[in-house]
Amino acid sequence: MYRKKVKKETRKGNGKGKIRAYIASVLVMVVCGCVLMGCNGKTEEQLPEGEAVSNGQMPAGGGNAADIIEFDHLLEEYVPLKEEYNFYFTYKTVHPWWDAVAIGMEDAAKQYEEMGVIINYEYLAPNAASAQDQILRLQDASGRGFDVIGVDVADVDIITPVINELMENGQKVMTFSSSDAGKEDGCDRIAYVGNTHNYEDGATLTEALCEKLAYQGEVAVLVGTKGAPCHEDRALGVQDVIVKYPDMKIVEIAYDEDSVEKAYEFTKAFLKENPNLKGIACCNMSNPVGAARAVIEAGKEGDIVIVGMDHDREALRYLQDGVIYALGVQDCYSIGFDTIQVAVKIADGHFPGDVYPEKTEESTTIIYQDGAAEMLQVLYGEIH
Repeated sequence: MYRKKVKKETRKGNGKGKIRAYIASVLVMVVCGCVLMGCNGKTEEQLPEGEAVSNGQMPAGGGNAADIIEFDHLLEEYVPLKEEYNFYFTYKTVHPWWDAVAIGMEDAAKQYEEMGVIINYEYLAPNAASAQDQILRLQDASGRGFDVIGVDVADVDIITPVINELMENGQKVMTFSSSDAGKEDGCDRIAYVGNTHNYEDGATLTEALCEKLAYQGEVAVLVGTKGAPCHEDRALGVQDVIVKYPDMKIVEIAYDEDSVEKAYEFTKAFLKENPNLKGIACCNMSNPVGAARAVIEAGKEGDIVIVGMDHDREALRYLQDGVIYALGVQDCYSIGFDTIQVAVKIADGHFPGDVYPEKTEESTTIIYQDGAAEMLQVLYGEIH
């Protein structure tokens, strides 16, 4: 009875209209409300040049928006063994980045429905990143009979033991999005779908920053959430690049907890306390926005080189205006779409091997000012 109720709500709920409001011209991204329901799932929340990544690299040059984020996925030829599946997905925090992942999930679920397979899923997160909150969500989900539980890991050290306990108790657990806890971390999760090259993303963006600064100057780093693998790995990539150049130095490192406002406040302090600051490396989607706001407010556009992550609308506008120098854009849509496909295979009892890999790698592409307008048009319907 419970599953029938979920199926009715998720398939005929309000999510299709709300998530599809995300799409205007080709696909228009908008900030979703705090309580949304996907076509087949529910959720609490809510890209200049570039080539698609290959083998974890993030090159610059060439390409177009359609190559960076692929919206035309079709399900693989794999035939599901069941007619109905129930999944639970939880991630770090309410944020537009994960709304983009939700669109891919929704489209995969719709394609399964067209072939007679119902995908029920819950897609939930807190308003602020919290490993303790994530533990409570995972523990609650473990007793509700889901075929697969998916988690975007908030903190590897804290969440890994919880995942391992769920696995020991017979629950099938996968990781997805941008933060994995892998075998190398002692985690027994079955598979991961998402960004497998966060360190490289941070390093590549920082190389672009260093080149722009002629390999001289002081740099500050905005990381994001302490303990989040994607943010920590990118920050490590930033630090490893800066240390290579004797005339460059990191003078500040701050954790803004995925908050634009906190990134803004940190950047104001950076600028006040470091008059020789020349660059800011940002490790998530929120902090380049906060950094750019503070730099504009201080009248230092053109004096501070900002690099950061992803496709926030405001960040893309700053990129177009030259306030932000470069953004590394992840293919969130593909992450969501492939997460559903892998979850189906895990639910059917398959382990990584011929049917799917242990890690499904998704792309990141670095874009510059000359690619911002196209990304704004494709993602937000803005025509300039």
